[in-house]
Amino acid sequence: MGEAGGEALYRDLVARGATAGADLFDCHVAAAIVAVAAQEGGDLGAHCGLGAGELADLAAILFPGWSPPPTLGPVPEAGELALREILSMHMARGSPLERLLVRMIARRSLRPNHLWQDLGLANRGELSLLIQRHFPRLAQRNSADMKWKKFFYRMMCSSEQFRLCAAPVCSECDDFEACFGSEDGEALLARVANGRMPPNPRTELHR
Repeated sequence: MGEAGGEALYRDLVARGATAGADLFDCHVAAAIVAVAAQEGGDLGAHCGLGAGELADLAAILFPGWSPPPTLGPVPEAGELALREILSMHMARGSPLERLLVRMIARRSLRPNHLWQDLGLANRGELSLLIQRHFPRLAQRNSADMKWKKFFYRMMCSSEQFRLCAAPVCSECDDFEACFGSEDGEALLARVANGRMPPNPRTELHR
């Protein structure tokens, strides 16, 4: 599925969620993840971190009437499983949607771009809203606003009791900009570049 196909899938999913009265911001995030994963072609579940049953659960929660394609699902390795565990420990409510988001975020974290890009979001601000809403204790722990992938890796290393880098504090590290610099870049879904998103998705966080 190409970029246009991903955009069409995004619009279809958001429309289903809106018709069903689902939370608009959650619909936007989940639809963006599924759509950007679909753009990559191949097994959708493997790209977005969900097995067949979990894709069906996502459809039931946010996108009634959507029939996900058949999938073999992901085969997570140790790093992905470790990140799932960290995210699971910091869920806001442990809701069914949050458990699905854990798997989706962990899988998309393996991709090479900024995390907000690999989740199909418009910018880093949307990722920050996602973390604040569904993983608020992680948002609190990342008080220095480290890049999210770097922050996740740092937490994984800490849990395994080895150091990510040799610097005693971040301010003394030669790679400071790599961890804390700007996360500018192009969004990976055409609908973001064209400004076609749900109206005021940020305001939904405070409903």
